Amino acid sequence: MSLAFHWFLPTNGDSRHVVGGGHGSTPGTAGSDRPPSIAYLGQVARSAEQLGFEAVLTPTGAWCEDAWLTTAMLTQVTERLKYLVAFRPGQVGPTLSAQMAATYQRQSGGRLLLNVVTGGESAEQRAYGDFLDKDARYARAGEFLDISRRLWAGGTVDHHGPHLRVERAKLNRLPDPVPAVYFGGSSAAAGEVAARHADVYLTWGEPPAQVAEKIGWIRRLAAAHGRSPRFGIRLHVIARDTSAQAWAEADRLLAGMDPYRIRETQRALARSESEGQRRMLELHGGSAERLEVHPGLWAGIGLIRGGAGTAMVGSHREVAALVEEYHALGIEEFILSGMPHLEEAYWFGEGVLPLLAERKLWQRP
Repeated sequence: MSLAFHWFLPTNGDSRHVVGGGHGSTPGTAGSDRPPSIAYLGQVARSAEQLGFEAVLTPTGAWCEDAWLTTAMLTQVTERLKYLVAFRPGQVGPTLSAQMAATYQRQSGGRLLLNVVTGGESAEQRAYGDFLDKDARYARAGEFLDISRRLWAGGTVDHHGPHLRVERAKLNRLPDPVPAVYFGGSSAAAGEVAARHADVYLTWGEPPAQVAEKIGWIRRLAAAHGRSPRFGIRLHVIARDTSAQAWAEADRLLAGMDPYRIRETQRALARSESEGQRRMLELHGGSAERLEVHPGLWAGIGLIRGGAGTAMVGSHREVAALVEEYHALGIEEFILSGMPHLEEAYWFGEGVLPLLAERKLWQRP
């Protein structure tokens, strides 16, 4: 089976430096270098499509533009590219969300994928009117996905749960195809929801040994429900013609990080409720002195950015080899990004994807 490669839409702005944001961290000013206009995001999306990426992930949160509205506009400037829309159950009811997904599929020609995000920070959730704690948000996400899948299957749904309630819910028009559900999370509560509902379980870019442990954990949980999800990983990438050039770029990004900003971001991220964020912080411990946490895996991004904080760094062949290493563990989908997103898409798309095609690991969609 061909590996799937997805890119990222920087709806919080783009830059030649690392753009912060997410999980309680401060976004900073770098994103204003290239504001997230439809004109610029359209350039990124069209380039990703031309290079052979299957989809683009669009984040969710107060620190970025709304994913549903932005990607709906971008479907009009692309032809094949799919949009992996991150959204949070609870901010919109399950019946309306299921209807929105069905509409999106019809109007886009079936180009919607869904990244379900429960929301890692209670303070941000409360700003949106959501006062559940973290475990309750995961329980609600499970109810939400159960209702949505029954609606997408054409059923009439009555559901009276601890967090959600619908009566005689039904869609007049069904999505075709039903959008695949991508779901991540490192806590016990997240694992249970992923085991029952994820089509693709996502992990952030931890070293291969830790990724292998996560895959085994989710496989065991999913098997208890008679399910076998696919697995994906979220990483940044710095690929160049030579290893020296790639590491020089990583050094440039690091040199552009203000030490005060690093300290403040690390303090903010340390307060995060996200287990995945905690695991990201443990990779570097807030220090800029030990950032290569596995050969070719650099944790420098996570010094001033919440969420996914590691990058594959190296020559095109070295990066391709690290992709193969993750694939050998069971990873089938890669969601990648770089700074800036437009140029880095070409470095990976023209440098690494052809090598993977030669090795029969990737086929252009």
